Amino acid sequence: MATSTPTHTLPDVIEASRTIPECQSWLNPFRDAGRARFKELGWPGKRNESWRFTNLDKLAATNFVSAVDDAEVSDEALASFQVPGLDATLLVFVDGRFREELSDATGELEPGVLVLPLTEAICQHRDLVEPHLGRLTRETDDAFTALNNASVENGVFVRVQDGVAASKPVHVLSIATDAGEPVASHPRGLIIAGVASSVTVLEHAVAVEGAGVSLTNAATEIFAADRARVEHYFLERDGREAFHVASLFAHLGESTDVKSHTVLLGGSLVRNNVSPTLAGTDCECLINGLYVGDGHQHLDNVMRVHHAAQGCRSRQFYKGILNGESRGVFTGRIVVDPVAQQTDAVQSNRNLLLSEGARVNARPQLEIFADDVKCTHGCTTGEVDPDAVFYFRSRGLDEETARAMLIYAFAAEGFQRMDLQPVRQLLAAEMIAKLPGASLLSIEV
Repeated sequence: MATSTPTHTLPDVIEASRTIPECQSWLNPFRDAGRARFKELGWPGKRNESWRFTNLDKLAATNFVSAVDDAEVSDEALASFQVPGLDATLLVFVDGRFREELSDATGELEPGVLVLPLTEAICQHRDLVEPHLGRLTRETDDAFTALNNASVENGVFVRVQDGVAASKPVHVLSIATDAGEPVASHPRGLIIAGVASSVTVLEHAVAVEGAGVSLTNAATEIFAADRARVEHYFLERDGREAFHVASLFAHLGESTDVKSHTVLLGGSLVRNNVSPTLAGTDCECLINGLYVGDGHQHLDNVMRVHHAAQGCRSRQFYKGILNGESRGVFTGRIVVDPVAQQTDAVQSNRNLLLSEGARVNARPQLEIFADDVKCTHGCTTGEVDPDAVFYFRSRGLDEETARAMLIYAFAAEGFQRMDLQPVRQLLAAEMIAKLPGASLLSIEV
């Protein structure tokens, strides 16, 4: 199996490994600008307020290589990564590279629904890609987003025409393998939902058994036109040596409804950014998330909700369950522009600490420049309620099962906001597998 020569900076890895076909050359100025911006910004340090509680020294010291095209994934492993009962169009990426032979057919799957690897869309549908790609990330102050801009090539492209409801979700399955060396990949997603259209996309990160150190630096842009409905899932189940940065950007038109669901279960260090801009009047955005850590996992979540139009509603509901020596971070920021009168925004972050060594840093932030608004925020951190445990024990349950029931109930509230029942069922099974004593539970979701 061929490998790339290790280098000391990620931009150098990108440059050394890149073989850009002529049909993609129109993107080179955008890539070059991203590379320059990353070099200007450098790795975020603790003086960067957005990264105050997340130490990137280990990541910055790692010599990454670019992925190869022939990494192997067994049929058994691929089958184990499916979501049982989910009828979806499957696109498989291995170490960041699209694998056509493992994926479903792509192209115009049904009238008005176009699903392609981004590499093909850049070449075949420049007229659709160029007006959108990078619109929400070009002026970034985030080094990882700049790095993704620099490496735009692999990823997924979804476009739904006006008035069309995609009949199936799109399942983007990203598999990390044991490459023998630390591998970096920079997947890009571009989702364009036309006027009065609807689509559901699941981004799903997993790892084969024994997968080593890797970096996934992903960015996804969603453009939801007037009255569109978009539901986006990010399910992170990486290996325990993985670094993962996932950034979701969304632009909402008039009367749109965009839902973001995030579940962080794996990884060594995970950063999850969700940044919607409510740009059209009377639009609505749900940001729903759960992060579950143990051992020495570090799970960092940053929400930036920008209300830029009148009469919009946003809801942030994030929960953390932390055990061992794990660390959680939640930064929730709501910005309300002067024109965004009659904004209705809610932000809630609740954390459950299961051990003395677990920690969480929660930072709710409001920036309100309008006077006719309704904005609330709240963060709570605590332990399993001993009175509730006592109540269940008085009904005949042992302490372990009682605690498992309460922890599961805490997590399950977020599942209920998800429209895809197979995903809800998968997450319920994951939680039951993680919790001592939960195997006795019989759960329907």
